[in-house]
Amino acid sequence: MRILYLPKQVYYLARHRPVRVSAEADQRMQKLRLWKTLKEKGLEDREIESLLRVSRATLYRWVRRLEEKGPRGLEKMSRRPHRIRKPCWSVETAESVLRLREEYPGWGRDKLSVMLKREGMTLSSSTVGRILVSLKRRGILHEVPRGLVKLKKRRIQRPYAVRKPKSYPVTRPGDLVQVDTLDVRPLDHALVKHFTARDVISRWDVVEAHARATARTAAQFLDTLLARMPFQVKAIQVDGGSEFRADFEQACQERGLKLFVLPPHSPKLNGRVERAHRTHLEEFYAIIPESAQLEKLNIALYKWERIYNHIRPHQALDYLTPAEYIQKYHPDVTSHPSHMY
Repeated sequence: MRILYLPKQVYYLARHRPVRVSAEADQRMQKLRLWKTLKEKGLEDREIESLLRVSRATLYRWVRRLEEKGPRGLEKMSRRPHRIRKPCWSVETAESVLRLREEYPGWGRDKLSVMLKREGMTLSSSTVGRILVSLKRRGILHEVPRGLVKLKKRRIQRPYAVRKPKSYPVTRPGDLVQVDTLDVRPLDHALVKHFTARDVISRWDVVEAHARATARTAAQFLDTLLARMPFQVKAIQVDGGSEFRADFEQACQERGLKLFVLPPHSPKLNGRVERAHRTHLEEFYAIIPESAQLEKLNIALYKWERIYNHIRPHQALDYLTPAEYIQKYHPDVTSHPSHMY
């Protein structure tokens, strides 16, 4: 059987080829159809905007573009401004900037602007910066390669202290105790080095004052810490201060304590003891001490330490004291209270 003609749909498709649009344009088409359906059902524009998450102005703009350009009008268009700022400097000005930059390759737009002013050319630093960007874009200005000399500080090797591993578990009192120092000037304005140790879990604090913050005094405070904590301490975390090296590091190693040191410029990782400093400043040093004599001050600190651990309610512990928290949630970590109390 001979076919003398093709179906008319074939001729239509030959004259009107299907338009291929992106997924985003197709999604916009679906939203327009849904918008039309919702309007026919009587929904208000405000409700439709909240459902489609598209403003009414945007929907009308899509409709106009669809009528003018067809489905391709719903494609994402360029947002480039119609009017673009044109260079407002002359060729001579650009050459002057290029000459100074090649003569002083390490100077930025601010210094070059001052140099041009000395030569009688008043240009703002922003204009000089735009000229430099234009010269680089056009390939005229070739910058000197940087980074040939690496400025790296010498890292001090710690014989025992390490970074705290992410896998180290901190779930029970004594798993991690944060230690830090603070400069304090009590009423007679004598400088005192205040040591604070805080257990991360129970918020149990041990405090002591010294005349200086050295590795030897830090090692002495370590003995005080171990004596007054009512549980076994497994690990100590300190910052990179010099007082937590040498004798202190050796003392931790001799006692079998893990010693974790913080990375540089990261006091937030010792946040528990940093917050403890604020508490002791506001509730003890601002109210209680009358003298900076170490013997009297440490007696007052010892009394305050007992109040803090046994009497003062702690918000982070649901208004329990550290001693009550240990007794309620971790009674097995110690069979008796600290012998210091």
